[in-house]
Amino acid sequence: MAVIARAAIVGGGVIGAGWIARLVENGIDVYVYDPDPDAIRKVEAVLENSRHAYAKLTNGPRHREGHIRFCETVSAAVSSAELIVESVPERLDLKRSVYAEIEAASGEDVLIASSTSGIMPSDLQSDMAHPERFLVAHPFNPVYLLPLVELVAGRATSPGSIELAREIYHSLGMHPLIVKKEIEAFIADRLLEAVWREALWLVKDGVATTQDVDDAVRYGFGLRWAQMGVFDTYRVAGGEPGMRHFLAQFGPCLKWPWTKLMDVPDLDDELVELIASQSDEQSGHLGIREMERIRDDNLIAILHGLRDNDWGAGRTLGEHEERLLELSKAPG
Repeated sequence: MAVIARAAIVGGGVIGAGWIARLVENGIDVYVYDPDPDAIRKVEAVLENSRHAYAKLTNGPRHREGHIRFCETVSAAVSSAELIVESVPERLDLKRSVYAEIEAASGEDVLIASSTSGIMPSDLQSDMAHPERFLVAHPFNPVYLLPLVELVAGRATSPGSIELAREIYHSLGMHPLIVKKEIEAFIADRLLEAVWREALWLVKDGVATTQDVDDAVRYGFGLRWAQMGVFDTYRVAGGEPGMRHFLAQFGPCLKWPWTKLMDVPDLDDELVELIASQSDEQSGHLGIREMERIRDDNLIAILHGLRDNDWGAGRTLGEHEERLLELSKAPG
């Protein structure tokens, strides 16, 4: 099992701060670069929530928290890192310029992992001096709780880099999903985009409010997805004959004009105001940090239930708890 002692985070926004939280909770020292003068406050707000969550998450002993140091330059942050995580805004030119700074100050064999949610790794690594050590490691918010991380290789990424990344992220209590073919937006975000697009149409066409859409997910199929995903859910829906019966019965429906997956609603001022006002009415009485705490507590309850059944993301949590127990018993 690969274990690292020091990591660098370049970009301390929502995703970068989530990475900081997961890393320090695993005893890893993190050096951070973010030019935002308010970065320390924003990161501390995320850490406040992550500490609240980790106090409840595992039955195993928590690591001693890793140290966090905010640096004034990229080079200062990455110079001694064993893993470098880039979480800057989704601009290809910006990311490439950051990689140039990283490569100038880091060891040639240190992994560089981008948190991009959709840019092709081959495009990101095209100007790098050592692209073989670059990959995409795409997490999900909140990074400190959700175990999935999609690992995507570019054309120049070495198999050894993907394997090392798999070991590192597994040691952090995550479920590394190696994407077998490079594609924009990878796997999970392509699925999310399809649901999001249809949800926008339902609100725009007056079929549903934002709360109606959310209720359809959280009271219905979202609960099934949380523990069986898409294909196993439909296998069960096919009864004893399984998936073949389900496809025979419901497959023809896919040709019916039910959805608007090939169309994009125009996010004009009217639609933006409609969605924003409905969203404010739905949950505007709660602050964002309060909503994050509610989200985290709910996720922990779901993860605990799955852990008790040794299933899905709960199995990942259970395995991580066992590693924490083993580490606590190790001498020194």
